[in-house]
Amino acid sequence: MSANKDIASHPFYERTLESKPIFEGRIISLQVDTVSLPNGETATREIVRHPGAVAVVALLDGKMLVVEQFRKPLEKVQVEIPAGKLDAGEEPEAAALRELEEETGYRARSIRHLHSFSTSPGFAEEVVHLYVTDDLEPGQAHLDDEEFLTCEAITLEQAQAYIAEGRICDAKTLLAVYAWRMYALTGAF
Repeated sequence: MSANKDIASHPFYERTLESKPIFEGRIISLQVDTVSLPNGETATREIVRHPGAVAVVALLDGKMLVVEQFRKPLEKVQVEIPAGKLDAGEEPEAAALRELEEETGYRARSIRHLHSFSTSPGFAEEVVHLYVTDDLEPGQAHLDDEEFLTCEAITLEQAQAYIAEGRICDAKTLLAVYAWRMYALTGAF
């Protein structure tokens, strides 16, 4: 079966019998659903609701812009590509342009959508929309009040070293580095 158009007729479909809200936060919410399984049994599914996010592979003079920041869930400092959550009603491309300038101080004169992907489909609905640009001009960073980070431009070799060291270990940045490497080898994303 291709798209989710007729998902309810798929033999693996799980029909929701009950949905119970557990937590409503600023960024995520959590619900527990009781579902009917294909074999007629019931099960529970813990589901994290998230508005979605954007991330940008921003190339400047042969280097990629990254930000370094502390990530509390991992209890470590991470190197990541610029990214952020979608605001209510915001289009992904507009969010990508906004987040890029807010975090790096660079504006994209043009930007292209590479792909959208699920981060953890086993328990979360979050989708990240990945964009790429190499058409940058200086702008002005506008960090949120609770956001503390530094921005740097790194080479592909540095990015690969950061992966080996564990400084880059999140999915969106790993995907960005591998896409950038493919671009370096083939000239196409």
